[in-house]
This record gives sequence, C-alpha cells and structure tokens, in this order.
Amino acid sequence: MEYRNLGKSGLRISALSLGSWVTFHEQIGEKIAYECMKTAFDFGVNFFDNAEVYAAGEAEKIMGNVIKKAAWKRSDLIISTKIYWGGKGQNDTGLSRKHIFEGTDASLKRLGMEYVDLIYCHRPDLFTPIEETVWAMNHILQQGKALYWGTSEWSAIQIQEAYNIARREHLIPPIMEQPEYNMFKRQKVEEEYKSLYSKIGLGTTTFSPLASGFLTGKYNNEIPENSRFNLENYAWLRNILNSDEGKSRINKVKKLTQIADSLGITMAQFAIAWCLLNKNVSSVITGASKPEQVESNLKSINFVNLITPEIVEQIELVLENKPAAEHNWRKIQ
Repeated sequence: MEYRNLGKSGLRISALSLGSWVTFHEQIGEKIAYECMKTAFDFGVNFFDNAEVYAAGEAEKIMGNVIKKAAWKRSDLIISTKIYWGGKGQNDTGLSRKHIFEGTDASLKRLGMEYVDLIYCHRPDLFTPIEETVWAMNHILQQGKALYWGTSEWSAIQIQEAYNIARREHLIPPIMEQPEYNMFKRQKVEEEYKSLYSKIGLGTTTFSPLASGFLTGKYNNEIPENSRFNLENYAWLRNILNSDEGKSRINKVKKLTQIADSLGITMAQFAIAWCLLNKNVSSVITGASKPEQVESNLKSINFVNLITPEIVEQIELVLENKPAAEHNWRKIQ
C-alpha cells in the first residue's frame, strides 16, 4: 500500500480506502462487511469512510460493530463520517450549528467511538451561513469529537470562503474535500480546485472511481442481476444508463476496456489506477460487496506504473474531456 499525506496535514492516509456507501446494509450485512474490511485492512488500508445518511445510519452501526469485533488498534485506523442528511425533522438536515452538534453525537454513538478522524460537511447548505458552519465545526474539533474537518462536493469558492473565515477568526480551517472523481468526472479535481492545492494545502479523498459501475465494464452489454442499478433507491442510475449520455459512456468504456486488456488488467483496476496518477488525490475511496472484489480493487496500486504517458494519450483520445490548460496570454500568437 502507498500512503499519502492528507493535503498539507501530517496525517498519513492509504492511497486506496474502503467506503460503505451503497453496500453496507443495502447490499451486504455485517458478516460480509467484516470480511471486506478485514481484507482491506490486511492489504494496508487504514481509511474507512462513512456518513450519517448511508442506509439511514445503519452503515455506521455495521462499521462500528466490525471494528469492535476485529479489535484493531484505534490509532491504526482513520474513520470518517459526513454530516448533512440526518433525518426528516426540520433541524435534522443541513449544516446548522444544531445539526452539526446533534448529528455528530448520533454518528459517534452508532459507530461506538469517542471521535472520528475526519468529519465532512456532506454538501453545501444554502440556508446556513458558512460562518456558522465553520464555528460549529471548529467547536466539534475543540471538543475532541473529530480531528480534521472538510467538505464534500463544495465549490472552490465556498471552500476558500470557509478557509478565509477560519483564518480570520483564528479557528481550525477545512483541510480536505471529498469530490467525485473518475475518468468521466474530472473538472472539479483537475481544474476547479487547482489553486487550492497550493494556496490552502487542500487534500482530496475522492469517491466513485468507477463512475457508479460504468467503468467496470460490466454494463457493456446488460445490467447484471445483483447490480446496484436494480436497487430501488438507485433508479436514477438506470436512467443515466438508458440516456444518450449513458450510451456514450458505454461506447467509451468498450474502447477503454481494450486498452486495459492490452495491459493485462481489469477495466476496474485500470480506472482506479488512473485516479491514483493524480498526486493531488490523497485517497481513492473504493466500494465492494465481497472480499474478492476488495482484493481485486486494491491490487490497482500495483498497476499505476503501467499507465505510461503513451497510455495516457490513448485514454485522452477516447475520453475527449481533458480540462483545458490555462491560456498563456503573454505568448505572441
């Protein structure tokens, strides 16, 4: 396993990690979750990702029970949760001081922990001033309920504003962002956040490296019976698959699969290894519904060096979505 610093912090995080979104409780129970997490831990994974909204809190309960059963040293683990969607009550959603306090306490209770290492604002809240959220997150860290805080799917402007408020008020600033990042979704990580890596030392723990399964190649012909596309809560994925965009993606995946085959690796490993090429990515969060899948995904760390500049050129010809380089206006045309 390779370990990277989480942004400019001193925290060393495994370049590949395991998340509980979709799988825990919805696809797998505690027994299989234990096998998946143990396989990941044995491969050197130290970061396990969660959120209060995943399976309405059941994913946190499963993860907490697995960690207790495995009896791992707490100092060997980096555990996260994300706060935003905590329930249906008027104050159970969003990033108000009230929900951040109550949501954090509820997550810790479900996880059976005194603190999480990372806590994220799961989405931006248009109805709560960023200053209120920054103060609340600072208090959570000061209470020792979390060690670092960050954001998920925030804009660069919103992240910069939160950072500036924290610095102005002598509070602890956000240090990480959790965006979606894969071959089909690149703009935020590669372009929008570019200045934040150097200006504030932003780290990223990216999710959905396989684009919700598109980049596994398993949808090239038809939807497998046990796919998340068949889950009731994920009808939106089926809609994407059946759209013009989905059909375009599948055609591109078929071409990318040929490149992966030429390297002797699976399409999924190819897609995950591609994400790891980006050194501004602190950790790539993977998901799995069985330990064999965990093992296969984690082996991607060994194949990054196969993606040479020549292979990158082939990939770009297929994707046709590389963010444009900044224009040099001093250059004489």
